[in-house]
This record gives sequence, structure tokens and C-alpha cells, in this order.
Amino acid sequence: MSRGLNKVMIIGNLGRDPEMRYTPSGKPVTSFSVATSRSWVTAEGERREATEWFNVVAWRDLAEICNQYLRKGSRVYIEGRLQTRGWEGQDGQKYYRTEIVADEMILLDSRERGEESKETEILQH
Repeated sequence: MSRGLNKVMIIGNLGRDPEMRYTPSGKPVTSFSVATSRSWVTAEGERREATEWFNVVAWRDLAEICNQYLRKGSRVYIEGRLQTRGWEGQDGQKYYRTEIVADEMILLDSRERGEESKETEILQH
């Protein structure tokens, strides 16, 4: 069987503080949203911009690191894979959610406000 490729890389800003929880087996999992923006010029010369929102989930050590260092507005590089989960709601409807399962996170802004130099924190799972 041939191998496929499922790899996602985004740079953007957190839309909300991360939320960490634990699975019944005790594994930490952190979820957060990241907004990316792109801009272009139309054929008529108008400048346009669009924002795309991504749901991100991190597991185990990376989950704890994301929960500790990331905050709403943090600028991050996320690398991972796309995954679609399905579940049945209490109303009997089938729901789906596509999210990025993070393998790597790089914090692109400083950890503390007021730092003179912008440090880059590299955090891998």
C-alpha cells in the first residue's frame, strides 16, 4: 500500500486562551483556536483580507507546554496533521469536527511583556 501525506503548517494568533483537560486515562490534552490571515489584490485593484480559523489540539507533554506558555493573542507556528472526529449528539444528530493535531509548536512572541529582545521558544512533542 502506498503512503499518503497528512501535514499541516500554520502561523497565526490564538483566538482564546488554551483549555487543558485530562482523559479518563489521565493523559493531558489542550485545545485552542488559531487565526491565520491572508491578503490579496482583486483584478479591480481592491485590497482584500480573509481570516481562517483552525481548531488545534495538543496531547501529553506538548499539551502541558501549550497550556503553560500560550495565551489569547500569542503568535505561534503549529505543525501537525489534520484529523476529523465524529460523534453523535444528545439530539441524535451526527456531528463532525476537523482539527489540527499538533506535533510541534513554536512560540513566535516573547514570553513576558517588556522583554527587550523577542525570544523564539521552540517546543516539540
